[in-house]
Amino acid sequence: MKKIFYTIAAIFFGISAATAGNPDRQGEAGAYELLMNPWARSAGLHSMTTANVQGVEANWINVAGLSRINKTEVLIGNSDYLRGTDIRMNAFGISQRVGKNSAFSLSIMSLNFGDIPVTTTEQPEGTGAFYSPAFFNIGFGYAHTFENKVSVGILVRGISESLADVSAFGFAIDAGVQYVTGEQDNFKFGISLRNVGSRMTFGGEGLSVNGPSPNGAGYPLTFEQRSASFELPSMLNIGMSYDFLIGEKNRITALGNFTANSFSEDQIGGGLEYAFNEMFMVRGGYRYDFGSKDVVSAPLYSGPSAGASFEVPLSKENKKTRVGIDYAWRQTNIYNGSHNLGVRLSL
Repeated sequence: MKKIFYTIAAIFFGISAATAGNPDRQGEAGAYELLMNPWARSAGLHSMTTANVQGVEANWINVAGLSRINKTEVLIGNSDYLRGTDIRMNAFGISQRVGKNSAFSLSIMSLNFGDIPVTTTEQPEGTGAFYSPAFFNIGFGYAHTFENKVSVGILVRGISESLADVSAFGFAIDAGVQYVTGEQDNFKFGISLRNVGSRMTFGGEGLSVNGPSPNGAGYPLTFEQRSASFELPSMLNIGMSYDFLIGEKNRITALGNFTANSFSEDQIGGGLEYAFNEMFMVRGGYRYDFGSKDVVSAPLYSGPSAGASFEVPLSKENKKTRVGIDYAWRQTNIYNGSHNLGVRLSL
C-alpha cells in the first residue's frame, strides 16, 4: 500500500510543478469563492489542516480526511466576508460512514450579498429596484481508508454564479491523500489538489445590446456579446502535523502547510492546537504569502488566525455522540478581519 501512497504523491507533485506558483497569471482565474473557507475549525488555523482535517470540513481542505469520522457528522457554518459590506458565507455539510472504512459527503456553500440597488446612467441614485447575485456551489465527496492508515478521497463540485440575466456554470474536481503513522497515530501527512476543472463563461440576455442594422435598413437589431472564459483557482496543498500527547487528557498538535497556487503567489505557514479531553480546544496559526504585499494584489487572508471549539457528549453511554460550537478569527489585509461560527453534530 505504501507504493500506492508514493505513486499518488508523485502525481500530485508533478501537477504542482507544472501549474503552481505563477504570479504572472494572477487575475486570470475566477470563482474565487472556492478559496473562501466557511468552516470555523479549520479557519482558525488559516485552512492549513491538510494533514489532519476530518469529516465535513475535509470537503474544503483535503477530501481524504472525510472517512475519519465515527458514523455521521452534520455541520452548519456562517461567516462574514469583507466585514462591513454585509457579505456573508453560509454553508451546510453532512458526511456518512459507509461500511468500515468508507464515507460519502454532501456540502453546500453560498454567498449572500444582500440587496444591491439598481442604478443606471439616467438614474445614478437608484431606480427603486434591487438585485442580489447568487454564488452557489455543491460538492459530492467519497473517501476510503486502507488498512495501513492511508486515506484517499475524491470530490466533484458544481459551481454556479448568476444574476437575473447573466450566469456561468462549471465543474471542479478535488482529490487528496492522508497518511497516518506513529505509535499512537500521532504523525500525519497530507496532500490535496483542489479546484481542477472546466473553464467558466458568462452568458445570457444581460450580454445582449441593441444597435443599428449594419446594412442601414433603419431598424435596430439585438447583438449578443461574447464573454471571455476564465479558469478556476486551482491549488495544491502539502501539510504535516504531529500530536504531542500529555497524559490521557491533553493534546498539543503542531502543524505546517505549504500551498502552491496556480494563479497567485504561494503560501506557507504553521500553527498549534491545544485540546483538553477533546472537549475544549484552542488554536492559532500564522500564514505567510510570498511576493507582493500590495493591498490590491495580495491575498485577503494572511498573517495570524485564532479559534476555539467546545464539544459536549450527548449521553454518558456513548461519548462519541457530541454537539459542538466552533469559532474562528482571521486577520485580513483590509476590513479589520473576519469571523467564522459553526455548529456541529457528531453521531
